[in-house]
Amino acid sequence: MLCEFFDNQGNPLESAPQYTLQKAALSFMKATDMEFHAMGELEYYVIADDTMTFEATDQRGYHESSPFAKFNDFRTECMDLIASAGAQIKYGHSEVGNFSLDGKIFEQNEIEFLPVPAVEAANSLMLAKWMIRTLAHRRGYDVTFAPKITVGKAGSGLHIHFKLMKDGHNMMINDGRLSDDAKKAIVGILLHAPAITAMGNKVPTSYFRLVPNQEAPTSICWGDRNRSVLVRVPLGWNDGRDMCSQVNPMETNDSSDPERQTVELRSADGSANVYQLIAAIIMAAKSGFENPDALKLADELYVSVDIHKDKSHAAALKSLPDSCHASSEALKEDREVFECDGVFSPDMIQSIIDTQHNFRDKHLRENVEKNKQEMLQLVRKYWHCG
Repeated sequence: MLCEFFDNQGNPLESAPQYTLQKAALSFMKATDMEFHAMGELEYYVIADDTMTFEATDQRGYHESSPFAKFNDFRTECMDLIASAGAQIKYGHSEVGNFSLDGKIFEQNEIEFLPVPAVEAANSLMLAKWMIRTLAHRRGYDVTFAPKITVGKAGSGLHIHFKLMKDGHNMMINDGRLSDDAKKAIVGILLHAPAITAMGNKVPTSYFRLVPNQEAPTSICWGDRNRSVLVRVPLGWNDGRDMCSQVNPMETNDSSDPERQTVELRSADGSANVYQLIAAIIMAAKSGFENPDALKLADELYVSVDIHKDKSHAAALKSLPDSCHASSEALKEDREVFECDGVFSPDMIQSIIDTQHNFRDKHLRENVEKNKQEMLQLVRKYWHCG
């Protein structure tokens, strides 16, 4: 599966974001002798007339089943079409967000993919969004990937998982523990996370999602199975235990499998340019391998508590940008990391900086967060972002 970009004469357009991602993947491979594989967790809301019974509990829709979840069949149909185009899907499920408003039902869903080479991962996400929107239109539904949909309800993210591959093997695990290679990549991403928001959080409402207690990260840190951190190491299959047998004592097959282990960046959302986003993640990860203090920093930036509840711990950590303006300033400071090896052209980086800066939203979040009507106007303006 390949999404190609061409100029008016039919020649490949090498300035297109897809080629930026291809160059990033090659740069990473040359520097580390490893391939960068990625996958997305694509969240979105389906909106339809609220003519149905069996209402789901407000903001309690995670993995809900029919008849309380209304769009499981629609999601399954979308996944069938996406898979037929060549994308590798892990599974799909309903998400936390669900509510009714003004005669409409709003239900949040998620489709998770499997790790594949970086360009293929971005192509899968692009095709998936187009197919979901197209099928929704045919069914008379509305769909939005917007990071914020209304006040006080769960926003939608685009979590990006990655793993490092060499000779067909996952290099994220060593002797049952997270490897030094994985930690170096994590540190590189953390150090340049503010700049990455310029590629992954491209509209002002992105920064209304990146606030405490909204199931989104705010502090720059990492941890194991900790949903309050920016970079999370999900539950793996690498500690030698057979988790299947733990809940099914009669089973004895060993299900430990280090090949499954990934690491997850939780900041991005559906407004992202996925090619730029994954390319930026790759270049940031590469910089971690070039940092002589990476492993020391990995220890310093590790967090084992809920950042949103442990305020004293959070105070010692740097925070993500609170606006497009702040993300543009972060990218301006870090642009050399992304321009290394000619991956991002100076013109592309400058265009991203200018676009983010031109939203002029430096104080927007603090000015609007208590004004529900103005907030809803912003949500509607960026409803079909990305």
